[in-house]
Amino acid sequence: MANGKTFNMYDASTVAHKSLPFGTKVRLVNQHTGTTLMVVVRDRGPYIKGRTFDLSMAGAQRIGVKGTGVAALKACIVR
Repeated sequence: MANGKTFNMYDASTVAHKSLPFGTKVRLVNQHTGTTLMVVVRDRGPYIKGRTFDLSMAGAQRIGVKGTGVAALKACIVR
């Protein structure tokens, strides 16, 4: 990952974001289901236009987007 550590797809708390500082805690809400997930920015990306966050496989599964791969998420930075 961009932070120098090895990526773990089974760590549901890992998320990539283009500009938020590493270590930033974010609460994500799947707007379709209301499911929430607390994540920590540990990597850079995604590099696909229109996407803001890139979840690990476990994170995508927990918030209910593993099958679709893309979802409308609401994000709130936790201080």
